[in-house]
Amino acid sequence: MNKAELIAKVAEKNITMIIVTHEMEFAKEVADRVVFMDKGVIVEEGTPKEIFEEAKTSRLKEFLGAMLRA
Repeated sequence: MNKAELIAKVAEKNITMIIVTHEMEFAKEVADRVVFMDKGVIVEEGTPKEIFEEAKTSRLKEFLGAMLRA
């Protein structure tokens, strides 16, 4: 069982989880909400669609550009 499958199994039990990761594809796949923080401050938050397809701040756009092309 991979980590996405394990998290999906736990979510089926209506258990709230907070997962901290730099693995953006993983976050995009499993998250209901995504919070992007920089230096301990929330920069943007929203659904995976809002964060990954409709990023508003230059900081988030820069981060996603670097992480998703790596």
